[in-house]
Amino acid sequence: MTPTRTLLSAAALATAGLAVPAAATLPTPPQAAATREAQAYLFHAGAGDVFEITSSTLAVLKSQNPQVRAFATTLIDHHSQTTNQTLAAARAGGVMPPPPELSPMQKSMIAQLHAAAPGAAFDRLYLQQQVPAHEQALQINSGYAQGGDNPALRANAQAAVPVVTAHLEQARQLNGPVR
Repeated sequence: MTPTRTLLSAAALATAGLAVPAAATLPTPPQAAATREAQAYLFHAGAGDVFEITSSTLAVLKSQNPQVRAFATTLIDHHSQTTNQTLAAARAGGVMPPPPELSPMQKSMIAQLHAAAPGAAFDRLYLQQQVPAHEQALQINSGYAQGGDNPALRANAQAAVPVVTAHLEQARQLNGPVR
């Protein structure tokens, strides 16, 4: 199985709430800790990547706009890469990453995308979700890059900042004409 297919399978499981059996569910670290603590950073950055890959997979399937589909394809590729890079940085830094789990808000957003009819309404919803999702990812990565407790993960977060910034700018740009 290719890394992208593996990630998509993991994303599908996470959105179905099956990533970790209920009896084994770990406590969710506070998002504020994601800018300082490796485990919290890995949890929230991982959930962000799962959200981006899952929502963008839906966009590739449901959007009829070539620009939205191209953006979604880019997000799948880039967030698959950042997931793999973050996992490698965690290994290099001696940290065992927790399994990512979508937040209730992320699960709700994915459910909204599933329910949306293909076309312009779907595109608007998808792009509207991408702006706050990337703002949150930028906050987590830039915060951890500045004050994180693991040097390997700090370097990884720093490398992710320009990628997330570019995604945010593109989401904002695309969000304007699709409204």
